[in-house]
Amino acid sequence: MTSEETAHGDLLSKVVSTVDAQWRTVMPLGAYQLYGLAWVDPQALWLRQLPRMPFCQGTVGSSLLALDRVRGYLLLINPENDHSEILNPYHGDEFLDAQGLCLWQDTLWFCQDDWVYYCVLPDLTIHPFERFSYPVQGVAVDEQGVYITCQKSGYIHHLDRQTGKELGKLPAPGIGEENLAIRPDALWVCDRLEQSVYRLDRQTGEILAAALTPFTDPTALSFSDQGLFWVTYAGEEPYLRDNPNNLETPLEIASRDYTSIHPLVFETQEQEHYTLSNGYLVEMSYVEEISPLDSVHLDNLEWRIALPAESLRQKVLRVEPVGTPFRLDTVGDQQVAIFDFPELRPQESRFFGWRAWLELRAIKYHLRPDDIDETLSLPEGFAQLYLIDNDELSMSTAIVQDAAREAVGTETNILRKMLKIRNYVYDRLSYALRPKIETPDLVLERGVGSCGEYVGVLLALARLNGIACRTVGRYKCPPLPDQRGVPLQPTYNHVWLEFYVPGYGWLPMESNPDDVIDRGPYPTRFFMGLPWYHVELSKGMRFETTNYRDRGLRLGDLALNHVRFTIHAEIPPSSENSS
Repeated sequence: MTSEETAHGDLLSKVVSTVDAQWRTVMPLGAYQLYGLAWVDPQALWLRQLPRMPFCQGTVGSSLLALDRVRGYLLLINPENDHSEILNPYHGDEFLDAQGLCLWQDTLWFCQDDWVYYCVLPDLTIHPFERFSYPVQGVAVDEQGVYITCQKSGYIHHLDRQTGKELGKLPAPGIGEENLAIRPDALWVCDRLEQSVYRLDRQTGEILAAALTPFTDPTALSFSDQGLFWVTYAGEEPYLRDNPNNLETPLEIASRDYTSIHPLVFETQEQEHYTLSNGYLVEMSYVEEISPLDSVHLDNLEWRIALPAESLRQKVLRVEPVGTPFRLDTVGDQQVAIFDFPELRPQESRFFGWRAWLELRAIKYHLRPDDIDETLSLPEGFAQLYLIDNDELSMSTAIVQDAAREAVGTETNILRKMLKIRNYVYDRLSYALRPKIETPDLVLERGVGSCGEYVGVLLALARLNGIACRTVGRYKCPPLPDQRGVPLQPTYNHVWLEFYVPGYGWLPMESNPDDVIDRGPYPTRFFMGLPWYHVELSKGMRFETTNYRDRGLRLGDLALNHVRFTIHAEIPPSSENSS
């Protein structure tokens, strides 16, 4: 083993060994869908006074109280071993379809339909607190009163704990169903549709920070006394069911409940206005297999494949060649692997590509329009690179120019302009896989586009409005962080974009995944944010090309690609400023 390989092995071992065992994903035994969560002192007097069956060893140390809305169970959960105990074996019906659990002192609060209820433990007798005009989803309580979320109203309502009188209301940070937790310094909100957790100013509702969660569908959140931040996830998932009664086609698609609890680990850089959250050590391989459709003979073939980029959320630990050595070229601040074939003969077969080990984290910027200094201009040379039609963007066509004007109206702030452009494109387009990428004028006429076509339209409209932007891609690791050490294959490649904000730099924006509601409102989870599973391979440049491209020889006519991901471990934050 070479010294370089030894150092590489030591580095990976160090990364894996620093993973904290307490960050495990909790899969409570017998749970269906958890929609409420509270930390509980295992020695609490009310807990010892509940009528319970004799303890089993797995219950010792249980510190999470969760609400399973499917069965109406109040579950006492041990996060170390997934053990769960039903605390309300005779009162399950009273908690059916409930959510938003909050434990304050010895009083348990929860929401059900349009009511907020409470009970004083250890007595599980339910008392009504307040009824709303619309269904409510989350509740949090402390000395300052009762905070309640309502998706329909779009607010977090602040009520007096004694009288139920509304003391004020704060704007909801997202558009989905939200749940709450309270800390002395802030109000914390998780939004299921936004796949995000927000830290809010308790007086104004201003978003102080936002973090993307590693799993989809966050439904509840709570802090432990040690400061660990737990988040529950719940929903339904498809799975392949083996039906022995169907002899001809026994395998069929069915759905089932899923739920889990996982710590949210994050670090906020307040001066830079972004938050990094849960990260993973991921191995990615990209390999081409020479397999021409037709017999060809090529001389001096040069094949270029971009390597993973360095960014705030993505760190490259190591890259090694696969099958064939490569030489490096640098384009701007990005590296490209170049594979040289002096002669490619008919029927010749080759493997070539690279394998990389990466630290991937989610990132979410929380810039406000008022943070932008509109007097700043683009860096020198950016206009020639990122404001022109250099990729068949149809920027001179009437339909694209009309769309660019209509999208922003009279808006001048770059953040509001970019968000309006995104929403305009979402209003005009619906997503569908396409056999080829058409130009933005044709896409706007058709009203249907793939991720690459969404990007083309977004680029054209943004550049016509003076916003520098570029394409980013190329693959997403399958978002399965609980499947460690298992080779995973992505179904498709993917592209998104970055836009430039003077004074702050490049900010990410997804192409189409937030286009999930017909005519809106649309979530903003991936506006100025990316989840952990995106791999940044090429920015403003082609991911892969050859010196025969201008001669009409397509990559797909020459080779087949093989893409593989392996998630090795969840990794600690990149600094000590984490929570």
